[in-house]
Amino acid sequence: MTNDVDISENLLLEKHPKVLEILLQDHTTHKNIFWATDSYAEKGEGYRFEDEIRIEHITGRNGRVIQPRAVKDSQTQNQRVRNMAEVFTPSWVCNAQNNLIDNEWFGHDNVFNIEDSVDHIWKPRREKITFPNGKTWKDYVRDIRLEVACGEGPYIASRYDTVSGKPITDLYMRIGFLDRKLRIVSENTKTSREWLKWAKEALKSSYGFEWQGDNLLLARETVFYTFCDYYENKFGKPVPSVSLPSMADIISWNLWQMDGLKLVIPGTCEEQYEEDMFGHRTPKECYACKNGLFTGHIGIKCKVKDWRYTGNLANKKTPLFESFINLKENGCIYNNRTS
Repeated sequence: MTNDVDISENLLLEKHPKVLEILLQDHTTHKNIFWATDSYAEKGEGYRFEDEIRIEHITGRNGRVIQPRAVKDSQTQNQRVRNMAEVFTPSWVCNAQNNLIDNEWFGHDNVFNIEDSVDHIWKPRREKITFPNGKTWKDYVRDIRLEVACGEGPYIASRYDTVSGKPITDLYMRIGFLDRKLRIVSENTKTSREWLKWAKEALKSSYGFEWQGDNLLLARETVFYTFCDYYENKFGKPVPSVSLPSMADIISWNLWQMDGLKLVIPGTCEEQYEEDMFGHRTPKECYACKNGLFTGHIGIKCKVKDWRYTGNLANKKTPLFESFINLKENGCIYNNRTS
């Protein structure tokens, strides 16, 4: 288990090069995720708003380019607040809101921990979690949760407090919804094969999207290492290397890059053109952008993986995210912080 808040892309490349490659993928555009921020533009070509994030941009001599918000200098933090309204949520708030969801799911309070709302701390419940009549641990693992505008993913996985930067090394103290699912998996499985099967189910039911590419990569890395942390804690050894690429693939599908106000790849409404019979291109106006509408944007709409689809695998469904909005049968209520 690594306690480093700032995950080293150099170390990830050295140990798991295929994993880093997968964690940079965007399955909607079939390219890599892109920066979608001007925070790195002064570094020149390859670091502009529209440039894809490539391995060479964040490894080698560039191995410290991407850092968690808590590690960034105050000037950079303030700039991102002004430019992108980037404000991260303390762990105690994430815990309180995730608890509200679990209180409703279980039908009672204090399932995973007991909050102290005065001092903004919590005491973990270390006994095995029990389930209400009519629900099983497998139901909980498969229950779909979504963090919108996820940043570094504090509602999903809490390896560290995104505000203070303090590592959370005690797994019982972690409060992300994926943390809770993986705890349940560890409490109810015995073998490595069974654990991996259900831990991947936990991953498949944990979603999040983010505008800025650096934050998205940090969130994906956090989820990756969280998965590894729980396996190592359960079995006292690293996750079998053969399982890592498929695990990273789930993460790269379930945490994706999107403008949450338009439900498209950031900036792509402005990149659409109309071409006349002579090949002349003119910018295409987006009616939804012009009129401040939520849906109907002409940018590239984001795809998500429908992991529950049981039809022909050759035609595995990859529906547009907007088709999932407010569909109770999918367990997603978009206009909540998490669902």
